Amino acid sequence: MAPAEQTADATPSADAAPPVDGPAMAGARARRIHRTRLSGGLGLRARVTATFAIGAFALSTIMAGITYFAARQSFLNEHQAAVQRQAFANASLIQSSLRSPGTGTQVNQLIESVDTGPGSLSVLRTGGKWYATSISVGQSAIPSTERSLVLSGTPASQVFSLGETPTIVIGVPLPAVHAAYFEVFSLNELAGTLRTLALALAAAALVTTLAGAALGRWASGRALRPLAGVTEAAVAIAGGRLNTRVEAGDDVDLQELASAFNQMTANLEERIEREARFTSDVSHELRSPLTTLTATVAVLEGHRDELAPRARRALDLLDGDLRRFTRMVDDLLEISRFDAGSAELSLDEVDPGELVRRAVAASSPVGADAGRTTVTFPVDVGPGVEGLRLRVDKRRFERVMANLVDNASLYAGGVTRVIVARHPPGANGSETARSIRVIVEDRGPGVPLPERHHLFERFYRGTRSGQRASSEGTGLGLSLVAEHVRLHGGSVWIEDAPEHGTRFIVELPLVPADTDWRPS
Repeated sequence: MAPAEQTADATPSADAAPPVDGPAMAGARARRIHRTRLSGGLGLRARVTATFAIGAFALSTIMAGITYFAARQSFLNEHQAAVQRQAFANASLIQSSLRSPGTGTQVNQLIESVDTGPGSLSVLRTGGKWYATSISVGQSAIPSTERSLVLSGTPASQVFSLGETPTIVIGVPLPAVHAAYFEVFSLNELAGTLRTLALALAAAALVTTLAGAALGRWASGRALRPLAGVTEAAVAIAGGRLNTRVEAGDDVDLQELASAFNQMTANLEERIEREARFTSDVSHELRSPLTTLTATVAVLEGHRDELAPRARRALDLLDGDLRRFTRMVDDLLEISRFDAGSAELSLDEVDPGELVRRAVAASSPVGADAGRTTVTFPVDVGPGVEGLRLRVDKRRFERVMANLVDNASLYAGGVTRVIVARHPPGANGSETARSIRVIVEDRGPGVPLPERHHLFERFYRGTRSGQRASSEGTGLGLSLVAEHVRLHGGSVWIEDAPEHGTRFIVELPLVPADTDWRPS
């Protein structure tokens, strides 16, 4: 069954009631509640998956942070120890050279001869002067606090930023020659190593988070797998299949739930069957006295001219009530067949337009005295309908049309027109039609949106200005419409008419063009 889509003539609007295609309105409400709850927030499986993912993310982030800072401190300590050894070795070499006679004028050559490694430079203070291996970096590159410590005779080291370059400086006092030696080392290589480590740890945290989410999805799926059967059974029961049961299997935790669920379903099925049998039995028992009463009224009608005026009015009232009572008994018998699952279709392949015309002709509306009046409304067959084929039970379809016409006559001032339209619309063949929509429009005050779906429930009476609440109908007509349409695999819903009144839209699937169908 195709969902209702936007068309010019027969499209459920935003205010239209949902299509009715189930055997019981309670089942339809249960499905709507089920869908609403699911769409109102995250489901249990999604919450478990999110919990696993968040837990994995938090744990991996904490571990990555601890690993990064521990590795950073370890690398820095190792690097600092290595450069300190190198700086002290070079300082010892310079001190020995400065003690040798004749080296005072060769200080620049002396510090340039020192092996400081790539990215490093030397700064020497001797004789009150500063010497450096780079003309751009001299004493100003050394923090003042470290200069003061070293010049006072205390070795020192400090990590700082030289411009945008992380740097460590090692200062060694040379008191024997009244000098101080400083060696400046770039930490760019170490910073690059730490950046690589940080990226690796971030990637590991991301992978761990995804793995946690996957694990949560798998674990929640395994944990909720037994409940999938319960959910399917509940949906089936809401759809009217009351013989559905849950298989608990070997799951100890599920056995108690399955047992209680199955017992509840069995009790519900038994109660509904008992009520259906009661309705059927009572209806059958009423047929005989109704037949007798109908025959008696017919006899009295034959002698109507012999009756007094008051007796004639009483006979008219009796005849009207008897007609309504007979219709209600017939409706109850039909409902009981649906409840018992014994309703069957006698299908014929027919032309949709001709089918509706004949059904409307046979569906004269009920008058105020429960008698039949003449049909005075048109049947409009839309473009593209001719040549399409429907497979329907003609008797049941005529009953659908009769009930819709009666409903409009009793509560909405009568039918204004009936439309037969293809869906999707259009007669140019650009899109294959999937269904036929039969639209019955009335001239009534309309149906409030909250009541539209309830109108297809048994014995439901609306609240519109006493119209439906005080009706002379049986309260079963529209519920039978829904049952007949559902039996054909179709749907029925209500929406506002374009100008005034209400539309009842019946949608029935078409026979596929390539189907070689023969009546059974």
